[in-house]
Amino acid sequence: MTATDIADVEYVVHTLAQTAVDKEKEFGDLDAVVGDGDLGYSLARGFEKVLHDWDTFKRDDAAVFLQQIALAISSRIGGTSGPLWGTAFLRASATAKSVDAIDGAAAVAMLRAAADGIKTRGNADLGDKTLLDALIPATDELERQIAVGASPAECRAAFAKTARECADATSALEAKRGRASYSGKRSIGSPDAGAVAIAIIIERVTSEWDSH
Repeated sequence: MTATDIADVEYVVHTLAQTAVDKEKEFGDLDAVVGDGDLGYSLARGFEKVLHDWDTFKRDDAAVFLQQIALAISSRIGGTSGPLWGTAFLRASATAKSVDAIDGAAAVAMLRAAADGIKTRGNADLGDKTLLDALIPATDELERQIAVGASPAECRAAFAKTARECADATSALEAKRGRASYSGKRSIGSPDAGAVAIAIIIERVTSEWDSH
């Protein structure tokens, strides 16, 4: 695995972490509409830890790096977010062990592994009004773009566009998992906070990619 591969993984994780911290209030406000309002706080505290410990993480291997991120997150994020995000990073780490380079296909495989981990840990799936409703379709679109030979920039643009469209579309769904599910039909009409958070994170990662 090359230094460029590691640098790309570092960039994605650092941007994700910084966005979670920067958007604490926005994510919390979104979650407060039909949830318990702790999404912003939980993510910010977990990824604050990642940023604080950033220089201590080993970077010889992407898999080891992602495993350390998972442990840092799990040690700080409370509620359901900690196990879900920790599992996502652990699954991505396991997939990184099996690839020689972090190319487009590997990125798709790592995203799918992360989504599968969240599915299993959260007992959730597409249509349950969770972050999976943005993450899975966006990953599907990324894979499609790679398959048809789209340029890296086109792949990133399609990935972000699909994440945003699908996050917004969760407004039409009734929440089936998490605290929002207690609201029943009242959850219809507002987008899922986790899905919107995923869209915002992907938008930031892709928009700033060329400058990293």
